[in-house]
Amino acid sequence: MWTVRVPASSANLGPGFDALGLAFGIYLTCEFGPAGSLSIGVRGRDADAISTGPDNFIWQTAQQVAADLGKTLPPIRLHIDNDIPLGKGLGSSAAALTVGVVIADRMLGLGWSMARILDEAARLEGHPDNVAACVLGSIVASAIDGDGVARAVRVEIPEKFGVAVVVPDFVLPTREARAALPTEYSKADCIFNVQRSALLIAALATGNVSAFPAALEDRMHQPYRTKLVPGLAEMLQLRAPGLLGCALSGAGPSILVFFERGSEAVCELIREIFVQHGHVAEIHHAAVATDGLTITESYAS
Repeated sequence: MWTVRVPASSANLGPGFDALGLAFGIYLTCEFGPAGSLSIGVRGRDADAISTGPDNFIWQTAQQVAADLGKTLPPIRLHIDNDIPLGKGLGSSAAALTVGVVIADRMLGLGWSMARILDEAARLEGHPDNVAACVLGSIVASAIDGDGVARAVRVEIPEKFGVAVVVPDFVLPTREARAALPTEYSKADCIFNVQRSALLIAALATGNVSAFPAALEDRMHQPYRTKLVPGLAEMLQLRAPGLLGCALSGAGPSILVFFERGSEAVCELIREIFVQHGHVAEIHHAAVATDGLTITESYAS
């Protein structure tokens, strides 16, 4: 039997569209091993929305990996314990996809390294930001190179920075959020985002507070999604002592909040804006996950 644990993740971090990701200490934990027939059990958050049949996304992902290699995956017993909110921009699908890749690797005896698991997960996901954070933990800058290989570099968040996520009571399908984006961008907007992505990574790497809130500004995705997330425009413009800035978490609707340590109360301002727009929201003060994907093997005594 194997136990695999994968953190939730927040992608984009404002200007780093499809390039930057952050791992949260909220986890998807799965135990699996060989069985005579497929058996899937689920518990935890949003358990009723996770299939226990052969159409389960984790199982489907593992089968896809096997099929792409020309192999057949044997049946397994899979126990899913989920803490990641589904459909809220916290990388629930990327976490599940990563687990599926691990299951295929272990059950087929592929012997893949973490880098190879990340590469396969990024290939299946189509972009590396969420899965890179899932596998490596912390804050990750990632890209797909000219040969189609995922490249990712981890950055440690300085102690002076705090991060939280405010999760509202509604779902925003990624497909809908993606459909809101334009097919082309102006040169000025591209330069705007490149500058701020560079500034954000430099600020996070060095602990430079003065770069905020400019470092979180974006023209590629958030302005087009304000109509989908009530109060988002106000949140992005919010300024308060100790608040470094806000960003849409992934495709939304959750909001990522950066703040200076000791100023955790600023997250309440975001929750209040959701309330003003008719939505209940919860604040998760989950620390940035220093550990990414972990896999442990247990043996029957």
